[in-house]
Amino acid sequence: MEQIDSVISSVNGWLWGPWLLILLVGTHVYMTVRTGFIQRWIGVGIRLSVTKDTDSEGDVSQFGALSTALAATIGTGNIVGVGTAITLGGPGAVMWMWLTGVFGIATKYAECLIGVKYRVKDAKGEMLGGAMYALERGLNLRWLGVLFAALAAFASFGIGNGVQANATAEILKANINLPEWVTGIVLVVLIGLVLLGGIKAIASVCERMVPFMAVLYIVGCTIILIMNRHFLWESVQLIVADAFSPEAAGGGFAGTALMMSMRYGAARGLFSNESGMGSAPIVAAAARTRNPVRQALVSATGTFWDTVVICLMTGLVLVSTILKFGLTPESIPETSNLTTIAFGQMGVFGSIILVLGIVTFASSTILGWNYYGDRCIDYLFGQRGRLPYRIVYIAFLFLGATVSLDIMWNLADALNALMVLPNIVAVLLLSGVITKDTRFYLSGDNLKLPDETPIPSISEMRKR
Repeated sequence: MEQIDSVISSVNGWLWGPWLLILLVGTHVYMTVRTGFIQRWIGVGIRLSVTKDTDSEGDVSQFGALSTALAATIGTGNIVGVGTAITLGGPGAVMWMWLTGVFGIATKYAECLIGVKYRVKDAKGEMLGGAMYALERGLNLRWLGVLFAALAAFASFGIGNGVQANATAEILKANINLPEWVTGIVLVVLIGLVLLGGIKAIASVCERMVPFMAVLYIVGCTIILIMNRHFLWESVQLIVADAFSPEAAGGGFAGTALMMSMRYGAARGLFSNESGMGSAPIVAAAARTRNPVRQALVSATGTFWDTVVICLMTGLVLVSTILKFGLTPESIPETSNLTTIAFGQMGVFGSIILVLGIVTFASSTILGWNYYGDRCIDYLFGQRGRLPYRIVYIAFLFLGATVSLDIMWNLADALNALMVLPNIVAVLLLSGVITKDTRFYLSGDNLKLPDETPIPSISEMRKR
């Protein structure tokens, strides 16, 4: 395991080098400019997220699609991932994570727009979409669509499965001393029952789970921030200073260099909000929506809630806790972590929020990413591949709960980086289409207009 982890870490060091950070952040900024700073439409997106386009084609409501996407993104990356970024990249990583989220809104909007615009129907009339269909229909690059689908299917076992199961097992072990293997068995049984119901069952569970878990976690963070209020301004100053400092600026938790802060901030930001990865468009394509821009605006709010709000709150909680107690990596026991110490300030109530947050966040992410992987397998092998994939996916939960956390995180980071490449190709090469649709639907009352273009079946797409 140590040798495998060493190899994966070396690969990550190359994948998450300057070239990928420039590509990812550069795309965020580029699409922000091309869409006319689409971030200013977030308020409209939030309003549309609770509006139903009942007369439109699709499998789930706009809110159902957003909830499923949020379920897949609001996970352990918001809790454990932020702590990992701070530990490895310093407090400045919080700033880069937040900036990745702010500008990543534009990329999330762009990728979801083409995900909906180029969606198709399967033999049962269900919607299929995502980067693979945008690459095939929009750019005639089926081979690149196949590559993306294969990478996303493999990635589902990392970011959406192993990491979530592992973090859940770690938190339950630290707080209630529950053996990891017991957590693995419970996850296999409970998650397996939900997955048998398909997208409608997943969306139904996520619609109920996501708002509850998000509100509960935000309340917990708010209480801790009030308790740490005397260290909040100092925390903000440290985060900003460390983010742009070439040298370590925050004690034992500080990054050794600016690149470390950027690397772990951007990597954990991508892990958390998935902007640029091409995962959210897969479920956005299933939404009942009048036109691609409406659902793209709704999907973009996912990055806003996930990173701009929740990850920022988590970062402030953790950095203020570091300053309050004068913590260093060496002062944290192996059986605990930074997040556990922060929430431990609230006593039993804090442990309950943390445990419930991790369990619900991780469970919803597992459900959401199963849908992503399921659709990718469908693209590669047809519906015959769904059942074998689900069986392996469910079984992998037990493995994820019982192996090294470092290996899970490193594997997830590597797969995330590889997914970015074909998806960014789709976004950049179709940026003209994105800009054209954005200008049309966001002018006047055009946002209310339906898209009159017929949605083809997958067989019709292949014939063309």
